[in-house]
Amino acid sequence: MSVAPRILITAGPTHEPIDEVRFLGNRSSGRLGISLARAAASRGCRTTLLLGPTALAPDDSEHTVLRFQSCADLEELLHDQWPDHDLLFMAAAVADYRPREVLRGGKLRRRPGELSLDLVATPDLLAELADRSRPDQLRIGWALEPRSGLLESARAKLERKRLDAIVANPLETLDADGIEPLLVLPDGAVRTPRSGTVPKAEFAGWLLDITLGMLADG
Repeated sequence: MSVAPRILITAGPTHEPIDEVRFLGNRSSGRLGISLARAAASRGCRTTLLLGPTALAPDDSEHTVLRFQSCADLEELLHDQWPDHDLLFMAAAVADYRPREVLRGGKLRRRPGELSLDLVATPDLLAELADRSRPDQLRIGWALEPRSGLLESARAKLERKRLDAIVANPLETLDADGIEPLLVLPDGAVRTPRSGTVPKAEFAGWLLDITLGMLADG
């Protein structure tokens, strides 16, 4: 590309509200997405980080940071931001389900007996982008799965979501400082920076170099 690529990164968890106090969430820290944003900005890329409700506070002096809470918030940001970018790293851990109804203006009170929540599926944000992407845009997804069956699950998700590549990440590395990644490509190739655990900042730089090369090759 003749101009610096425009990079869009999602990171962190979503919080799906139950009432004004409680939510459904997960343990994603957002570390890898923040590392990707730093690596992209250091390479001169115009970088936008969509960051969920995490305690980490990234330095936004070199890239734009937009915050979201729920899957619906992230869906709106992706709709607005993706057309103006070239490469998407979908590293956010988006909830698969949300409560059908949210108690507004208060909180659920303790009462005797059981309480059941009626959950409905959230949209598959990354798959939905397939039909709204240009041929020159690349979408990179994540597969966070148990070690057993990790590669098979990643390949199935890669095909189902029509991705340009997917990072297969063992479930056991969630919220850790390191990652044991496999980068799976549509032609069946599997790449990794090195064996064993890799610091997330190191992996972010390696992944960015690989995908920027893919983008330049068209």
